[in-house]
Amino acid sequence: MKLATIRLGNGNTTAVRVEGDTLVDLGLPDVGAVLASPGALEAAPALDGRRYPGVDADFAPLVPRPSKVVCVGLNYQKHIKEMGRDLPEYPTLFCKFADTLIGALDDVRRPVETEQFDWEAELAVVVGREVRRASESEAEAAIAGFTVLNDVTCRDWQFRTREWLQGKNWDSTTPLGPFLVTTDEAGGPRPALDIRCEINGQVMQQDNTGDLLFDPVDLVRYVSTMIRLNPGDIIATGTPGGVGHARKRQIFLQEGDTIVTEIEGLGRLENRVVSEGP
Repeated sequence: MKLATIRLGNGNTTAVRVEGDTLVDLGLPDVGAVLASPGALEAAPALDGRRYPGVDADFAPLVPRPSKVVCVGLNYQKHIKEMGRDLPEYPTLFCKFADTLIGALDDVRRPVETEQFDWEAELAVVVGREVRRASESEAEAAIAGFTVLNDVTCRDWQFRTREWLQGKNWDSTTPLGPFLVTTDEAGGPRPALDIRCEINGQVMQQDNTGDLLFDPVDLVRYVSTMIRLNPGDIIATGTPGGVGHARKRQIFLQEGDTIVTEIEGLGRLENRVVSEGP
């Protein structure tokens, strides 16, 4: 099953089930509300409501206000090795705020304060139930499904200190969506899916999520050890090689660039870079 959150044009959003080119209203304001409402995800395949054309859909962030977005750094094994680093013993974690999130087709706002605006295609885990100190089986059951995220980053701010938060939390820079694809359709809780990022039609990143060092189940177990995960929370699993900062001739995003982020079977983000202004 695929779910999405769309804007209705009146300031409101609604959660929908995707049926080919048709979107079926589920009667709840967003996918986060579906996950948080007891029994709503299980009932979603059979619900019937107002129908919208999918071609013209205005996608909001899949989960507009997650209680937390936990991100993982350096998690693709080939990327770690090509950077000359040892494989880490534990995941490198940081967090993003919900104000960074935008929809699948929204503009990415490039801050005037950065000269090093970079891309990071990522598989995102969507948590479907509350879980704390999860066992492996509990972690698998807690994963509602997966979506696509691009952790667009201000590198010059990221590396001002050893802590990355200030490079990762700029307003309206992180597209999330368009769909929640449930685990049964995505290939299970540890999917091996092709992931790629294009900038202005040029492939910059290309890998497979099967190369993750810490897979989605590992990450739910690890993160939930220290803090409760809630329905609608997001775990961004890290990015493969090919980011602009790591290239021999560094390349960064400029106003007018188009970022396309795609994961096999999960969907596609297409976002234009615009100047945010002061």
